[in-house]
Amino acid sequence: MDTTALIKRVRKVEIKTRSLSSHIFSGEYHSAFKGRGMSFSEVRSYQYGDEVRDIDWNVTARTGEPHIKVFEEERELTIMLLVDISPSVYFGTREVWKHEWMAEVSAVLGFSALQNNDKVGLILFSDQIEMYIPPKKGRQHLLRIIRELLFFTPTGKKTDVNVPLEYLLNVIKKKCIAFVFSDFMSPSYELTLKLAAKRHDIIGMHVYDPVESDFPSVGLVRLKDPETGKTILADASDQLVRRSFEDHYTQRLTEFRELFKRAKSDTMSFAVDQSYIQELHKFFKRRASA
Repeated sequence: MDTTALIKRVRKVEIKTRSLSSHIFSGEYHSAFKGRGMSFSEVRSYQYGDEVRDIDWNVTARTGEPHIKVFEEERELTIMLLVDISPSVYFGTREVWKHEWMAEVSAVLGFSALQNNDKVGLILFSDQIEMYIPPKKGRQHLLRIIRELLFFTPTGKKTDVNVPLEYLLNVIKKKCIAFVFSDFMSPSYELTLKLAAKRHDIIGMHVYDPVESDFPSVGLVRLKDPETGKTILADASDQLVRRSFEDHYTQRLTEFRELFKRAKSDTMSFAVDQSYIQELHKFFKRRASA
């Protein structure tokens, strides 16, 4: 892809996701993700209805008039996007493929963070760390993240969720909010997830194509596993064959949810042919009321 086409596509994603963040998600994001605590801001004159416990008695005694201490939320947060770019996410039977969908939702979260003056960082992974962009603020920084999400070429051939979680523990020492985007076709990552969740706020973002959950009856099809290269010929008109594929998907989804639940971490699951807006609404609302 030439430079002009690359810039055009990044800009298209920016326009769509920035608008969503500005008009829909920015306030909800702020409510859902609390700051690190409250810090002292200023002292001002007491007003009717103020909390008596906040009176600054030293200033009150010195001035002869009641004054209170004003506190504000320590807002600045760090958002980390841990995004799977293994071969299995370069797949789709709809207009949007799994890796494109993950890039778009990552951009929505990134612009929501940007509008709340939070830092955003990126870890691209397969069965190895493909790229790390340290968390920073700023539009140009976020546009670079979007560009890499759309166009980075991975070298790894499989998925291992342990890899980015271990890396996160090594590079980010203070608590962050980490969104893990993947189809979770991975070896077990329970122990690593539990360790990461003790330090950070980990949120699992499971992404799938509708064919994975509802295999169509289309007769004989040749199927290739993108991560192993193994090819099989399957009779998709056979109900038992279709059920086998669907059961495999259900088992993987159930395992994903149970592992994150045991780690006391939130999850979301998205099909690439459905709008993510409603699901993010529900998630932000649930987090804000927790």
